[in-house]
Amino acid sequence: MRKHNSTNALNEQAILDQCGMAYTLSLIGGRWKPSILWALIRNDKVRYSHFKKVIPEISDRILALHLRELEADKLIRRVVYAEVPPRVEYELTDLGRSMEVMLEQMTTWGAFHKEAVKGSAT
Repeated sequence: MRKHNSTNALNEQAILDQCGMAYTLSLIGGRWKPSILWALIRNDKVRYSHFKKVIPEISDRILALHLRELEADKLIRRVVYAEVPPRVEYELTDLGRSMEVMLEQMTTWGAFHKEAVKGSAT
């Protein structure tokens, strides 16, 4: 657990308060969050087991953690159905859906950059 009043934490908060890009990256950054968001963009509602199929490398602990973080950040919504056995689905909120164009552009740019770097390595 990190101290909230450490110099590092205060500097991070200052950057997040001043820079929209840094704030955005803090919400969607990391190894697995983009893949989780992309699965939700491509499918209206996704069950936990579907995430495990489309992102087989992710551990159960990390998937659950990222889903909770994305829900706390109001980017996704967890819908629990009162059934036996209980059924839980995840969907993008309006805020989450508003990132679709940005994520598509990031995907396009990433593919472009990867090819450009690969082409210049020869």
